[in-house]
Amino acid sequence: MRSVTTLVLAAVLTLGLAAVGWGQAPPAQAAQGTAPSTAQAPAGTAAAAPASTAPTASDEGPVPVPEPSAKAMRYYRSGIALWLIGLLWGFVVPGVILLTGFSARLRDLASGHGRRPLFVTAGLYFVLYSVVGTLLDLPLAYYEGFVRQHAYGLSQQTAGKFWGDTLKGFLIGTVLGALTIWLPYLLLRKSPRRWWLYTGLAAIPLIVFLLFVTPIWIEPLFNQFGPMKDKALEAQILELASRAGIEGGRVYEVNKSIDTETVNAYVNGFGGTKRIVLWDTTLRKLQPREILTVMGHEMGHYVLGHVPKQIVLISVLVLLGLFVVHRTANGLIARYGDRFGFQELGDVASLPLMSVLFGLTFLVVSPAILTVTRHYEHEADRFGLEITHDNHAMASAFVKLQEQNLDNPRPGPVVKLFRASHPPLGERIDFCNDYHPWKSGQPGKYDALIRPAG
Repeated sequence: MRSVTTLVLAAVLTLGLAAVGWGQAPPAQAAQGTAPSTAQAPAGTAAAAPASTAPTASDEGPVPVPEPSAKAMRYYRSGIALWLIGLLWGFVVPGVILLTGFSARLRDLASGHGRRPLFVTAGLYFVLYSVVGTLLDLPLAYYEGFVRQHAYGLSQQTAGKFWGDTLKGFLIGTVLGALTIWLPYLLLRKSPRRWWLYTGLAAIPLIVFLLFVTPIWIEPLFNQFGPMKDKALEAQILELASRAGIEGGRVYEVNKSIDTETVNAYVNGFGGTKRIVLWDTTLRKLQPREILTVMGHEMGHYVLGHVPKQIVLISVLVLLGLFVVHRTANGLIARYGDRFGFQELGDVASLPLMSVLFGLTFLVVSPAILTVTRHYEHEADRFGLEITHDNHAMASAFVKLQEQNLDNPRPGPVVKLFRASHPPLGERIDFCNDYHPWKSGQPGKYDALIRPAG
């Protein structure tokens, strides 16, 4: 939910950066754990794949970047408007709760007017704040994540599935926040000058823990995961993994066709829970050669160490946000504390103030963060090309991704700067067409990490 970006929960919310994906879903869908579909199927039937103009993997030669359809451009432009509205709303909600003194009233209710200990007060306050914020966010979230997707023919998700996933997400986030939010307030009281550093350091094991358990405990709550049904293709993927130096890797097929007809794949998890995940729609819509290039991309994330790097990136972001809160919040409290209803940052009623300051910090640094994630994706594309040498198949897979997801392959620079965690699809297709050093006898950047084909 947009209005509950707290200092500890920020570690949870920013874990989206650590789910390093091959293709990204539109923001409204990603927030609900779903992705858009290109056609709505009648109840009880599977949606038919839309006609695609993408070249087949049996063709060769450069792949042109298709012009986006008029429908895709309407979706793109309306998505920008919704992003701006959501961005503003994400500051308005905690700002109003703060300036009206409502946060202080929630604090009084949670604390029993000072009778309850910090752990109980902070947890109850967080629950109350989460309920209020979620209810205020709900109309926009419902329109953006359900109504709009169906209006564009991009979703076949039932209302029951949408509300069920929304409730699950709310419960998971609220429980995690309620169990951890007391820690920064305890540190604020014990060490007013260094609380931000200690809280940021304490958040690192939480980030690692969540990366470890999310694939095995949380994600299966939203969709069904299982082994690949196509054993011949799975054997090809495992052979490719062996060439990348990945032994004993796990490849999972997830039932996303219950929500969508779009295609996607990603890698997430950490250590023993790391898994490469293919949506069943991807397996159905892409040809085997295209799927192998997708898997080459995902293996690149693992071999190039992108998951540990993302942990460092998230940890730095959390520390920076906390430091900004530390440096700015006390001045605001000194000036507006009577209106806020509290006189020190260590009061749990300060949570919406922290939320606003943390959100502003993230907004300012998000272009730099997204530049890093786009670089990771670009290098994973390079690895996928170098391990498969199948430029045409990867480019044609990206074309299909563009058509299925109503994507604009060449978004404006501001949109790319503030929203794109992946390179635009037009740039990725161009790179597939242009990058082939092996054709001229030149070594690839990651040849030393790739075993020759047997």
